[in-house]
Amino acid sequence: MKIFFRYQTFRFIWLAKPPGRHFHRDHQLWTPLTLADLEAINRCDRSLPKNFNFAGDVLDEWSQKEKTGERPANPALWWVNGKGDEVKWSFRELGSLSRKAANVLTKPCGLQRGDRVAVILPRIPEWWLVSVACMRTGLVFMPGTTQLTAKDILYRLRASKAKCIVASEEVAPAVESITSECPDLKTKLLVSPHGQNGWLSFQELFQSASEEHNCVQTGSQEPMAIYFTSGTTGSPKMAQHSHSSLGIGYTLCGRYWLDLTSSDIIWSMSDPGWIKAAIGSIFSSWLQGACVFVHQMAQFDTDTFLDTLATYPITTLCSAPTVYRMLVQKDLKRYKFKKLRHCLTGGEPLNPEVLEQWKAQTGLELYEGYGQTEVGIICANQKGQEIKPGSMGKGVLPYDVQIIDENGNILPPGKEGEIALRLTSTRPFCFFSEYVDNPEKTAATLRGDFYVTGDRGVMDSDGYFWFVGRADDVIISSGYRIGPFEVESALMEHPAVVESAVVSSPDPIRGEVVKAFVVLSAPFKSSNPEKLTLELQDHVKKSTAPYKYPRKVEFVQELPKTITGKIKRNLLRDQEWGRI
Repeated sequence: MKIFFRYQTFRFIWLAKPPGRHFHRDHQLWTPLTLADLEAINRCDRSLPKNFNFAGDVLDEWSQKEKTGERPANPALWWVNGKGDEVKWSFRELGSLSRKAANVLTKPCGLQRGDRVAVILPRIPEWWLVSVACMRTGLVFMPGTTQLTAKDILYRLRASKAKCIVASEEVAPAVESITSECPDLKTKLLVSPHGQNGWLSFQELFQSASEEHNCVQTGSQEPMAIYFTSGTTGSPKMAQHSHSSLGIGYTLCGRYWLDLTSSDIIWSMSDPGWIKAAIGSIFSSWLQGACVFVHQMAQFDTDTFLDTLATYPITTLCSAPTVYRMLVQKDLKRYKFKKLRHCLTGGEPLNPEVLEQWKAQTGLELYEGYGQTEVGIICANQKGQEIKPGSMGKGVLPYDVQIIDENGNILPPGKEGEIALRLTSTRPFCFFSEYVDNPEKTAATLRGDFYVTGDRGVMDSDGYFWFVGRADDVIISSGYRIGPFEVESALMEHPAVVESAVVSSPDPIRGEVVKAFVVLSAPFKSSNPEKLTLELQDHVKKSTAPYKYPRKVEFVQELPKTITGKIKRNLLRDQEWGRI
């Protein structure tokens, strides 16, 4: 990080050099797109331009508004690590630095437009620089959490045929262990103050890189990002998004759900590996010209969190329900949150009692939203609407949200069914483009005139939606989506396990956690249960990402005898939740 603290010294040099402006428009439209234009496009009141690039058409426009005084003197990015280190970048500085990063990717790294880049970094400023640099150069960035294991990284690199990986030093050993099995990987770029053999040093290359870079004229529907999303069975799917689906598709979200203006400072707590980080800490926020606040906080700590919220002028907070469940157990009335005015949550269902406790202690409402990696925010409680505790709110533009049955028929209020989006004659531009190399899975999301989310819910007579559960087996714990098949596969690698079934189990803090029912092989049946539980948990942590390990393990003589694993899981899950 030392390089960026040194660059603060040259702040005034950068400000003396106006960034280049490169507009990406239809031939008939030569003036910059305004925020009102983007909102009209997001509402589908205006057609999508042929070309669009978030870095050139949004970030550089805010940079220009800073120059002319049309935007408040708020930072674009404000990063702290709790150890006294701090980075504040204006949009103009973000522009200059991201151009340098773009030159690193295209020159010494040798990457070309359309190449895929795996980005596995913690909450450090370089994550934002590399993400924006990929937009500027037309590279497809693929974020991943630093909790990924070597096996996870190997799958992602091979499935995507990534040409480059950008990683931090804590991830480098795992990458080193598997790169010989990745023939398409040409470049490894290390973000660390320390060099390593076989890796290019981002810091060294960045220092000598030029600030001059012409933003690529990307097509609106050209691929921009790929997110790996867990499903019921098999390996994670690659959900691909375009420059417009993310870069324009979150304009209304930023204005109406996040309620942001260019004077706001938003703190979104999501891990950089998940699309929620891109929504809250890049697209929705910067579309509105707001400041993105980041605390590195490798491990969540309630005291650090509350001290940060009381110390900095954060206006908008967005975090998973798990965080709020932990916070309301503290005496929140002891803290004075200087500027906090709007609080949001999503990623898993919010308990009504947590909403009530948060409001009682802080005086602030909690506005829940519901969405998916594939299609963004679908339902939300927005400012000015009545909040019904336990509800996800109403459907949001540009979507027509309905509850349908297995035949694609719309169900009346009060009837449980699948949450779905009604489609018009054309696929909405804010949808994901496809599951890469998986046309069957892409096609399976459609049912008649609807896109089906895979979640079940109910709509009441006032148009509010209520989450019931997944239509498949996916476990949502602390906002993380966990496919039970992945955990079962990891357990089966251990010699003690003959058979396993993995389901969700209720938890007062995380909402639900992973629970494994395990049938033991004969040599292990007399083992100490506590010791064997820890051994199996540790095995899963090492075989797959640590957040997927079963927090509960129950040893059983046998599992239900059914034809499919899904039915088996359904029986055990219903038993676990007291439904049978």
